[in-house]
Amino acid sequence: MEKIILFAPLIGALLCGFGYRMFGEKAAMWITTAMVFLSMLFSWVVFMGFDGEMRQVEIFRWIDSGSFVADWAIRVDRLTAIMLIVVTTVSAFVHLYSFGYMAHDPEWREGESYKPRFFAYLSFFTFTMLALVTADNLVQLFFGWEGVGVASYLLIGFYYRKPSANAAAIKAFVVNRVGDFGFLLAMFALFFLLDSVRFDDIFDKAPELATTQLSFLNGTWSAANVVGVLLFIGAMGKSAQLFLHTWLPDAMEGPTPVSALIHAATMVTAGVFLVCRMSPVLEFAPDAKNMIVFIGAVTAFFAATVGLVQNDIKRVIAYSTCSQLGYMFVAAGVGVYSAAMFHLLTHAFFKALLFLCAGSVIHAMHHEQDMRNYGGLRKKIPFTFWTMVIGTLAITGVGIPLTHIGFAGFLSKDAIIESAWGGHAYFAFWMLVIAAAFTSFYSWRLIFMTFFGEARGDRRAHDHAHESPVTMLVPLGVLSVGAVLAGMLWHGNFFGDHDSVNRFYGVPSHEVAAVAGHGETAAEGEAAAALPGQGAIYTAPDNHAMENAHHAPQWVKASPFLAMLAGFAVAWLFYINKPELPGQTARAARPLYLFLLNKWYFDELYDAIIVQPARNIGRALWKGGDGGIIDGGINGVAMGIVPFFTRVAGRLQSGYLFHYAFAMVIGIAVLVTWMALTGGAE
Repeated sequence: MEKIILFAPLIGALLCGFGYRMFGEKAAMWITTAMVFLSMLFSWVVFMGFDGEMRQVEIFRWIDSGSFVADWAIRVDRLTAIMLIVVTTVSAFVHLYSFGYMAHDPEWREGESYKPRFFAYLSFFTFTMLALVTADNLVQLFFGWEGVGVASYLLIGFYYRKPSANAAAIKAFVVNRVGDFGFLLAMFALFFLLDSVRFDDIFDKAPELATTQLSFLNGTWSAANVVGVLLFIGAMGKSAQLFLHTWLPDAMEGPTPVSALIHAATMVTAGVFLVCRMSPVLEFAPDAKNMIVFIGAVTAFFAATVGLVQNDIKRVIAYSTCSQLGYMFVAAGVGVYSAAMFHLLTHAFFKALLFLCAGSVIHAMHHEQDMRNYGGLRKKIPFTFWTMVIGTLAITGVGIPLTHIGFAGFLSKDAIIESAWGGHAYFAFWMLVIAAAFTSFYSWRLIFMTFFGEARGDRRAHDHAHESPVTMLVPLGVLSVGAVLAGMLWHGNFFGDHDSVNRFYGVPSHEVAAVAGHGETAAEGEAAAALPGQGAIYTAPDNHAMENAHHAPQWVKASPFLAMLAGFAVAWLFYINKPELPGQTARAARPLYLFLLNKWYFDELYDAIIVQPARNIGRALWKGGDGGIIDGGINGVAMGIVPFFTRVAGRLQSGYLFHYAFAMVIGIAVLVTWMALTGGAE
């Protein structure tokens, strides 16, 4: 079953990409969609039937060289099961949604077979993402990691006739390579220190990293902290955290189904998955965890501030994704990995829903994406309106305070904010609460600007606006169910008492074993820890963040809900009650408005300190090195000397027999003279 889950999308991609001429376009598209739905069905079977025991499904022998062994195998544990349903569910309904969305794509001329290529790319991306989350060793994980990078490049740049799409695809590829270099260094370091890339070996030997010191840059560093920081740098690239985030908004150049698949629920969560997968290592790296908390909190705040003023409907949701990923990293950084995975799961439902709803709006408005040209659409596209409201209720965290009743984001986001408090990360706690208020504001701003008020912009587009086809509406309905129920269904498993969470993840609650350096028997090791590799996640025994979160003050538990209400109230005041206020506020605080509108000027800063100097160096090497030295110097010398000797040699070849005979006589005379003078004739 696990092999079918992994390879069904790959088979679909190959059949659709290379065989659509045999089957026909429609049949090829349905084959890829059916394969992904099959993978989704089996993924839910694995998730619901998982008994807590990790198992490995061998596929084939891959790399075996000395002590370096990296076989291809599927690792089935709770983390894998969660990611399987996230990846396959979103991908399956994105495939179905694409039938309607791509049917009359204005970016393509009639007669071009672009649809099979698009579906093949989607399925190829699904396969590489599944290869990533099912990996049993770091090399296999890196194969999937780079595979999703290639697939995202192809999908972001799918409209290759658009220069902006090509530039966005290249930007995503290059920025991710920066993070990937950190991941590679972490992988090299782990093999150098532990002599293995297999997860079981790494997890069992993880405590050794805490006592191993590395000398670097005239200093001594904890090996666990070095590896933890390098792993997080890799995660920062894929999950668009601050400093490596600039590719994510530009990636909206791809078709909207791509945004929903890659940038809402799957590829961008790969970094969160990596951090949670490597929890046995990170629990021995306190400095690395502090870095994760800080970067995650600042990213959540930064992206939320930028989302306040964006006008492109997809970019608003893109910055929302960046912000929500920051929440997940904060939870992982304080050691409550289950809360990070909880928000990853719920976020997949409501964020994919929001992106697909945005696509439905764009489809209705003839591919207009500027919200300033919307308004009054709730009666034109009522189903899209209500499903987008459901997604907004989920992301803003609407529910009954101090209970476990509410939309998906209400429970998972609150769990993270409470975990930040429980982990004594008070800076992160306040950053996340403020970000929650901003999230509520820009989410309801999107709803009010799109569906309420008077029609703006092209009147003809409004007059002809209509509801999307059934293939686009069915995914909206299914994902809406997840956005409503996912939090309430699995809250106890992800953020309940320790025994419930441990059973869910396969962590034995009462079994302890000796840890290297902490005793030789289980009794002696009881105060230290269970071996890190015993479950899908590992939290150090002295980490009480989750327990503290459950006993947080009432005002801490209520703060996200109050922040949500504040954001909603301000959005209603600005865009419903007094619609002239946004313009007045932007004019009154123009420097701040421009600062946020230009995304804190990160792109301009990078252009000034990285891009332009690199171009100047390249131009100097091109004109001065290649043009001046090589073309002007070496080539100039070659063009002068070589032709001279060629002409001399050419004159020696006269074609007259007596000239050649004379040359032979002279040669013999010279040879005899040389031998006589040097004694060679003796």
